[in-house]
Amino acid sequence: MFDRRTLLSAFGAAALAPAGQLFAAQGDQVALRGFNLVETDEVPFGSAAAQQSIEMLAGTGATAAAVIPFLWQETADAGDIEMGNALPPERIVAGVEQLHAAGLAAIVKPHVWVPESWAGAIEPEATSRSRWYAAYGEILQDVAKTAEQAKAEVLVIGTELRGVSGASEWKAIIAKVRNIFSGRITYVAHGADEAEEVAFWPELDAVAVSLYPVLGADDAFGDWDRAMAEQLDRVEAVARSFGKPVWIAEIGIRSAQGAALKPWESAEERVSPPDMALQAQVLKHWLSALEARGIRDVWIWRWFSDPEGGGPEDTDFTVQNKTAQTVITQCWAKIPA
Repeated sequence: MFDRRTLLSAFGAAALAPAGQLFAAQGDQVALRGFNLVETDEVPFGSAAAQQSIEMLAGTGATAAAVIPFLWQETADAGDIEMGNALPPERIVAGVEQLHAAGLAAIVKPHVWVPESWAGAIEPEATSRSRWYAAYGEILQDVAKTAEQAKAEVLVIGTELRGVSGASEWKAIIAKVRNIFSGRITYVAHGADEAEEVAFWPELDAVAVSLYPVLGADDAFGDWDRAMAEQLDRVEAVARSFGKPVWIAEIGIRSAQGAALKPWESAEERVSPPDMALQAQVLKHWLSALEARGIRDVWIWRWFSDPEGGGPEDTDFTVQNKTAQTVITQCWAKIPA
């Protein structure tokens, strides 16, 4: 079994190589830059349409994408958690294989779905905490087996689980995953606040974060830059203290008027007219800020398996078929991977 932690250098010269030849190139490690790739109901991974969408994704200059299986629990304080059926193991494998076929590195990045809430609110009741960690660990081992089978390059052990990421159980969970998965492993903290509290960074290969800080008014470019810099300063300080690289596992914003004030806000939470330019401008500022610091591992939220996703009337996060897609492509064309 090869160790993919040492083999990601292949993605530069072998960007269009067939799967199985991606690790033949020599040179410095290539950045993992790309998108969080969400499978839609209408276009499953493994389909010709999904491959078309992934080829479009690769055309932006991306080198990687994250496929996202969803775990599910009924309420934020529940002690029971289970694997959801939105992306079963065979379609995780299909998604990874299609990414490899397009010359892209593959990241498997589980999220937890909590109806009418979100992953960061998860805090099982005291009497059921041990049951929750045991169940989560078992599910994660199954995901790790699937990721290893598919030869994914990176596995995320959790995303924005700020209510449970302070527990001592994580060290044992990570050790069991390491015994299964030979690629690189990280955890995605919810902004600098959680990143500063996570104690298990030494067990991982990178400090990864999602970043959706309040930016301000839609035309307050200076406020945007200051908000971005504040978060990045703090995340970089965490990474330096542990001797780890920084991975930006999520940045994003809706293509909707007023979105800069609450970049995390979904289309379901607030109806607003489309604003393609705002989304493009915010992402350009983020990519410029990251490049100025030499941070090149970034996964933008988001891209759909449906090649017709997004478009000029869409007001959600996807950048497909929007001004943002063009701007990202232009930015990455200027930045070596």
